[in-house]
Amino acid sequence: MTKEQAAADGPTLNEQQVRDVLRQIIDPEVGRDIVSLGLVYRIELAPGRLLIEMTMTSPACPMGDMIIGDVRSALARALPATMVPDIRLVWEPPWNPSMMDEATKQHFGWTPGQDRSR
Repeated sequence: MTKEQAAADGPTLNEQQVRDVLRQIIDPEVGRDIVSLGLVYRIELAPGRLLIEMTMTSPACPMGDMIIGDVRSALARALPATMVPDIRLVWEPPWNPSMMDEATKQHFGWTPGQDRSR
């Protein structure tokens, strides 16, 4: 690919920049972003390709379709027009509160050593 072709395709992002885009997506049921909640399991970038594996807090999440739509919209604004992300909703491993980042755990009053999955 020439520099001109790359410029025409738009900016390329690294994994951290993709995470930053995904931090814009808020789970409306809990009011926190999907990265901080630990819902994004995998980001894989390759030339012209982006794979994201993510989950919801529960398979019965009523906001799942909306969140996936928000992810697609945010990525469409950030990615080159020629790149269509492959977003996969996965259920393994099952999400649990220990997957949240530390700030989010503290926000919800979840302290280390607490097992709230029971």
